Amino acid sequence: MSPLTTTILLSSLATGTIITATSYHWLMAWIGLELNTLAIIPIISKRHHPRATEAATKYFLTQAAASALILFSSTINAWHSGTWDITQTTNNMSNILLTTALAMKLGLAPTHFWLPEVLQGTSMMTALIISTWQKLAPMALIVLTNNNLSSTVLMTMGILSAIIGGWGGLNQTQTRKIMAYSSIAHLGWMAIITPLMTNLLILNLIMYLLMTTSTFLTLTFSKSKTLQDIATLWALSPTLMIMTMLALLSLGGLPPLTGFIPKWLVLQELTTQNMTMMATIMALSALLSLFFYLRLTYIMTLTTPPNTTTFKHKWRFNYTNNTNPLSITLTMSILLLPITPLILM
Repeated sequence: MSPLTTTILLSSLATGTIITATSYHWLMAWIGLELNTLAIIPIISKRHHPRATEAATKYFLTQAAASALILFSSTINAWHSGTWDITQTTNNMSNILLTTALAMKLGLAPTHFWLPEVLQGTSMMTALIISTWQKLAPMALIVLTNNNLSSTVLMTMGILSAIIGGWGGLNQTQTRKIMAYSSIAHLGWMAIITPLMTNLLILNLIMYLLMTTSTFLTLTFSKSKTLQDIATLWALSPTLMIMTMLALLSLGGLPPLTGFIPKWLVLQELTTQNMTMMATIMALSALLSLFFYLRLTYIMTLTTPPNTTTFKHKWRFNYTNNTNPLSITLTMSILLLPITPLILM
C-alpha cells in the first residue's frame, strides 16, 4: 500500500473516531462510525490473503449490522421523543437496542464471535488498531449515553464477557487469538462498572489501551505469532523477555503491577454498592484470564525449546525501527501502581 493511501486511510480512521466522540446528534455519530469502519476495511484486507479477505468481510458485516441497529435505535427514540440528541435517549426499547449495538461494536459477549477471527486473519499492527483505537468511538458513545443505557443488559454482558474471555483463551496457541480473548475479558470489566462509575470506566480503558499496546508492540518486535515463537524470545532479547513477562502479568492484574489498579477499584466499587456476588464472580473470572497469562509467561521464561544450534542467541539483523513507543508503553504498563492516589484525586 502506498504512503499516500495509508495516510488517507489512517486520517479517515482518526477523523471518524473524533466525529463520533464530539457529536451530540445521532446522525453525526453514525456517520463517524461508518467512516471508521470503511477506513479500516482496506487496512485489514491489504495482505491479499484469503484469511485477510475473510477477516475484512466478517468485520464489515458485524460493524454494518451494529451501525444499522444504532440508526434504528435513534430513529425509534426520535419518533417517541422528537429529538436526535444523544443524551436524550429516553425510550426503553431504544436504550436496549443501543446497548446491544454498542456491545456488538466493541466485541462484548455474547456478540464477541467476530473479534478472535478478525484478529487472527490480519497483521499484528492492524490487530493492535482493532483492539485499541477501534474501541474509542463506541466507548465515547457509552460515556455520553451512560445514564440512559440498560444497566441490566450491560452488567450481564460484563459478567459474560469476563467469563468467556477467560475461558476462550485457555486452549489457544495463537498469540493474536489470546489477545482477542484478553480484550473481551477486559471489556467485560469496563461494561460492569459503566452504570456505577464512569470515571472508573475511563481509567479502565486507559490502562487497557496501555497494556494491550505494549504487548502487541512486543509481539510485533519479536514476530511472535504462536506460543512456539514466544518460547524463543529469550534468545532474541533477554531484557525484552523479562519486560514482556511483567507486562503479561500486569494484563492478568497481579498486585505490584499497573494492571492491578482497574481490577482493584472495580471490585471495591462493586462491594461498596452491595454487589458482593457480582464482585466474587468477576474476581473468579479474572483467575481464568490469569491462567493463560501465566501459561504464556511460563513458556516464555521457564522452558527451553528443542534447539539444534550451538549459538546462545538468534542470528539477526540490527533492528532499525523506532522502539521508543515500545519502551514507554512497556514501562508504563508495569510501573504505574504507585501513582494510584494521584489518579483517584
